[in-house]
Amino acid sequence: MDDITLPDAVGTFIAATNAHDANALAAVFSDGATVRDDGKTWAGGTEIREWIHGHLINPRIVLTPTSFADDRLVASGDGDFPGGPLSFAFVFGIKDDQVTDLAIEPV
Repeated sequence: MDDITLPDAVGTFIAATNAHDANALAAVFSDGATVRDDGKTWAGGTEIREWIHGHLINPRIVLTPTSFADDRLVASGDGDFPGGPLSFAFVFGIKDDQVTDLAIEPV
């Protein structure tokens, strides 16, 4: 990750994910933000907190970025799930250093 320049919100998202810090992760998202992952959409603070716990905290995900360009982060994700590590693309919408929209898909 040292060679990859990331916007502050993306760097905070990765650091909070790897620290398994649900509060820091939730703080990265703006009011009214959305997350699209696993064919579902989570909207707003309560739903995004559910997504954070179910998809990042409980499986103890650790992200290792491999590239970032045009708001698209590609990272290897490992944790307590079968078949890992897996590569994912995270496409971020960012405004005022907060994530407004996040779409995640396997690479």
